[in-house]
Amino acid sequence: MTDFTIRVDQNKYLPAGSQEVHGIITVEASGPVRSASVAEAAEVIIIDTSGSMSYGKINDARKAAQAAVDTLRDGVHFAVISGNHQAEVIFPGSGRLAPADFHSRQAAKEAIARLRAEGGTAMGRWLRRAADLFSAHQAEHPGAIRHAILLTDGKNEHEPAPEFDANLAYSAGKFVCDCRGVGTDWVVAEVRRIGSTLLGSVMDVRRPEELEADFRAMTEAAMGKTVADIALRVWAPRAAKLNFVKQVSPALEDLTGRRTEVDALTGDYPTGAWGGETREYHVSVSVPPGNVGQEMRAALVKLVQPATGEVMASGNILAQWSDDPVQSTRINPRVAHYTGQQELASLIQEGLQARNDGDVETATARLGKARGIAERAGNEETAKLLDKVIDVDPATGTARLKRVVDKADEIALDTRSVRTVRMRKDPES
Repeated sequence: MTDFTIRVDQNKYLPAGSQEVHGIITVEASGPVRSASVAEAAEVIIIDTSGSMSYGKINDARKAAQAAVDTLRDGVHFAVISGNHQAEVIFPGSGRLAPADFHSRQAAKEAIARLRAEGGTAMGRWLRRAADLFSAHQAEHPGAIRHAILLTDGKNEHEPAPEFDANLAYSAGKFVCDCRGVGTDWVVAEVRRIGSTLLGSVMDVRRPEELEADFRAMTEAAMGKTVADIALRVWAPRAAKLNFVKQVSPALEDLTGRRTEVDALTGDYPTGAWGGETREYHVSVSVPPGNVGQEMRAALVKLVQPATGEVMASGNILAQWSDDPVQSTRINPRVAHYTGQQELASLIQEGLQARNDGDVETATARLGKARGIAERAGNEETAKLLDKVIDVDPATGTARLKRVVDKADEIALDTRSVRTVRMRKDPES
């Protein structure tokens, strides 16, 4: 049994006339490790087998896919898709998922060993094929955790944009998909859109030989999930306006547009499957201005299973008006930390886009400011990646764009810009 707790960090005190309330919602899932071994699960491994995967990359992709198959626990239903300008289920041949055991793993690995790199790239078609497999499985196993891995090395060049949009929309909500881009010819924004829509991670893999370990780790993480399809349910009073709901840790993801109405005052925001982990969310609400001393509930946040309505945990975001400037002007450290992390991601993405557009002044300003935020937030990985794109004079703090930047370093900075770090030390409640 997985246990959930919710903690709300905020400064509830507002100056007279102020209306905007912010809260960081920390959700922690914990429970016995053995619970993962009995959770029903389904896994689809999607391998890019377009022509660009030749020259050795396909060999490492085969090894990675085989490692993922070996990592599946007994009983997990799975399939393997070969993706180029079309999507072919190379295992099993029945068009349905097969349960993992010694014999099915061997058959899947033999099918993977026969993969060849040829043809174009149409990622939306791959996703739709996976979605159909998961939908057929869900009809018989409605509570199963559904997860996919997608590997690509190139651009989605052989699928018209409207078709890709339709395929991605068709797949949304049917499974979680972790995406990996290998090499330097894939488009971060394109793959990020897939990961974002399907509530999965997106990471760069610099060298093909690193794929095997990465696939094994991704599959192990998927096997550790214990509860499927959890939603963050947010209620706000009638006179209030919910500004946004965003995941801010371990990675940034704006959930505001994913709202499913429960009633006029309440909406569900999808969070996907959970194992033993901690995630944090930023909720902002605008409330009617109150009088000094007045207190109200600005929002009620619950963690629920939408299918059953079961509530796992809940917490309040409050607002109280005060004429004490010490109380009302204090910014909660956790709110400030994650607000800074969101600004950091925006600055990096805007800076890299300006750099690619030839706007040196804007790129320098954005990336230089990002470097300072990363250092203050303790985001050492991002700071190191920024150092590969800009030089900062330690005496003056002046930033300067490097003339020559390794494409792999640029991709790594862009991909990981949405990865956040938790505060070094929890602030006092």
